[in-house]
Amino acid sequence: MSAQIIAIDAMGGDFGPRLIVEACLARLAASPSLHLTLVGHPQLLAELVAGCPGEIRARLQIAAASEVVSMDDKPSLALRGKPDSSMRVALQLLRDDKVQAVVSAGNTGALMALSRYVLKTLPGIDRPAMVAAIPVRGGYCQLLDLGANVDCSAGQLFQFALMGSVAAQALGVERPRVGLLNIGTEDIKGNQQVKQAALLLQGASGLNYVGFVEGDGLYRGEADVVVCDGFVGNVLLKSSEGLASMIADRVEALFTDGMVARMIGALALPLLRRLRSDLAPSRYNGASFLGLQGVVIKSHGSAGVDGFQSAIERAGIEIRENTPARLKARLLAGTAG
Repeated sequence: MSAQIIAIDAMGGDFGPRLIVEACLARLAASPSLHLTLVGHPQLLAELVAGCPGEIRARLQIAAASEVVSMDDKPSLALRGKPDSSMRVALQLLRDDKVQAVVSAGNTGALMALSRYVLKTLPGIDRPAMVAAIPVRGGYCQLLDLGANVDCSAGQLFQFALMGSVAAQALGVERPRVGLLNIGTEDIKGNQQVKQAALLLQGASGLNYVGFVEGDGLYRGEADVVVCDGFVGNVLLKSSEGLASMIADRVEALFTDGMVARMIGALALPLLRRLRSDLAPSRYNGASFLGLQGVVIKSHGSAGVDGFQSAIERAGIEIRENTPARLKARLLAGTAG
């Protein structure tokens, strides 16, 4: 397998560089072809990697950045007021072809603004969209947008559908079923943007558009790609993660309520652990910014070590599949099929 080189915004996220470096070292140990460039305060990062084995250290570089974009910074401040932030330096490494992807757990708005400014969007794309996999019956579904674009026009929803279809194909779905998230499946349901987007998608040659999908239909696996605006998508994603965690906790609690329940729980424990693992948000962490001229992955700010590793894995998949180039070719061809 050819080497993959990824820049890591080591200063972003809720828990700081120590957790991010721990996740990076674990991912390097598991992936012999992976090379990482940690971007941030060089002295601090050098101290954090000082004790790692020589073979891993040989695949680990440090790029200096003197500033940090905080989680509370406005995108305008990140753009104009912090020219040497770890987030911006990482994106510049990607722009200059020194790395193949960027992963950050930092400020989402700042990362989007800086990515658009430094990398630019692909021809024909107005705004990048955040897409991530969520578990559904029979597998997973690519959901977008997840918060990058709160208000979307019909044309932008159409672009999201094209991008989501290409992302699903890159992940192995030969002919992705694409649906629009709506409050009903009937043609008369929904707001004007959704109705107009449906008309555009119905006329898209080669796109496997399956119509409106309701929230319960999403989890039944009625589509491989589900499109919505960023406000709805973000609420749906966070609600899904909270619900999965609550259900797993409730089920485990039931099996500890009394002697008989504990005995049954002891037998069911392996299945419960598998369920929790299958539904764990960390397993699906890593939202891709589709539509940029480069691979940029946004990790949850609160992601733990396993979750941040998942974000790095997502970057590796997109490097291997060359998702931006595939998307550009489909856009130039006028189809996503």
